[in-house]
Amino acid sequence: METLLLAPEEVGRAAEIIRRGGIVAMPTETVYGLAGNALDGGTVKKIFEAKGRPADNPLIVHISDISQIYGLVRVFPEKAKILAEKFWPGPLTIILPKSDKIPDEVSAGLDTVAIRYPSHPLAQKLISLSMPLAAPSANLSGSPSPTTMRHVMDDMNGRIDAVLDGGECEVGVESTVISLAGDVPVVLRPGGITVEMLRNTIGEVEIASAVINPLAEGEKAESPGMKYKHYSPKADVVLVDGNDEEFISFVNSQMGQKLAVICYEEDKDLITAERIVVGKKGDYSAFAHNLFSALRRADELGCNIVYSRCPETAGMGLAVYNRIVRAAGFDIHLLVNSGKEGVQ
Repeated sequence: METLLLAPEEVGRAAEIIRRGGIVAMPTETVYGLAGNALDGGTVKKIFEAKGRPADNPLIVHISDISQIYGLVRVFPEKAKILAEKFWPGPLTIILPKSDKIPDEVSAGLDTVAIRYPSHPLAQKLISLSMPLAAPSANLSGSPSPTTMRHVMDDMNGRIDAVLDGGECEVGVESTVISLAGDVPVVLRPGGITVEMLRNTIGEVEIASAVINPLAEGEKAESPGMKYKHYSPKADVVLVDGNDEEFISFVNSQMGQKLAVICYEEDKDLITAERIVVGKKGDYSAFAHNLFSALRRADELGCNIVYSRCPETAGMGLAVYNRIVRAAGFDIHLLVNSGKEGVQ
């Protein structure tokens, strides 16, 4: 299969491919998504095949107008409406009981569906010219998510019909996922809309244990991104948890291997190994924006191992931690007693 590279002005051509049952990688404000007709189970199967994605991992349905949600869910409760009015379009996915229009392939057999209204104008245009689109991240399953067209082509060239170029993604990590299918709203995946922002909008919000811990044995993934190991480069990733001096001393002591260090701007002149800078210390929006590019850069450098600063678990730091701890397969090298006791 030849994968076409489509310029922004060719969005109509991309929509035509989708209407014919094809798969197009589309830009969103979070990461690039692998988009196909969300209402056709056969098309959705093509998405899973292109990614090599396990069929028990549900997909997100993308819409281009809030009114479209009414045909996709059985109920649209008041708290969901408040969140949609506040944060849509934007990097928030809301899980609700699904309607009969949603194929089991999209929901991985669950009785719920995840819905998102992206803010990227090309994504909105593509959806409006076609239909609601199922669109997981446009990468091979388990590898770092793509935030540029080049990342998509590195993984998907020859596996999908086309890539619609929308430039570099703004947020850099996937959307926040919140389930409103139960009595209390639960964040299943953190992202650009923080837990604090959600609580300030609708009150009580819980955080699923699997946000910072592996799924329990036998537990079913209710949201994308909950698997044990995810977002991983070919290189081994290790989180290093300690203060500034200890982190720098530790990574400088690692010899005899091809390694890179994901670090802050303030660290770079103090580290002797290959450095991949993700932003200034404490700027977790920058860390999120640069994270997946940093993990892919490690593979471009031919590294065997990547050591990374361990982010805090508040605000946007929780989204970064959630992604990078899975990239590391929960391999955390604790240098000091950091005091981390989870998030509440």
